[in-house]
Amino acid sequence: MGYGIIRVVGKNPEMLAMGILQLHKYDDHMVKLQVIFRRCVQLIVEYTPDELAIEAPFFGKNVQSMLKLGRAQGVALAAAVHHDIPVTEYAPRKIKQSITGNGNASKEQVAGMLASILKLSAADLDVKDDATDGLAVALCHYYQSSQPGAGLGGAKTWKAFIAQNKGRVK
Repeated sequence: MGYGIIRVVGKNPEMLAMGILQLHKYDDHMVKLQVIFRRCVQLIVEYTPDELAIEAPFFGKNVQSMLKLGRAQGVALAAAVHHDIPVTEYAPRKIKQSITGNGNASKEQVAGMLASILKLSAADLDVKDDATDGLAVALCHYYQSSQPGAGLGGAKTWKAFIAQNKGRVK
């Protein structure tokens, strides 16, 4: 499981931290979940983030793997919710689209754009590393939340948003 933490100064995102949780050394799945929860809490306490973004689960053929992934994401979400941090999910395709402009971009293309945008060396990013994926999710969230209308549910203006949500908006 990877994570990436960015800070935005003015309109310039910069990487604060990125890393991975080494879970393969634990045999017990419940211990892995405990490690994920505790590390997420440590990161929240250390960096005091305003928001958390997570990659939405993707559908695979192995049901057991999907179940384990869902549980892992659940404990990460629980850590954020426990600290009253709002959470947003992004589909893998949306993340790639946001970073590279291409929803079908390769991991290498995403890593290259991350290096360019965040002024990191190529050596800082390993395309096989989940930390690079975590950093991409963080940057995607910044782009999505800083774009005019990004929180309007696809509407381009507040007037259009109100028209689309007549029963919800007064």
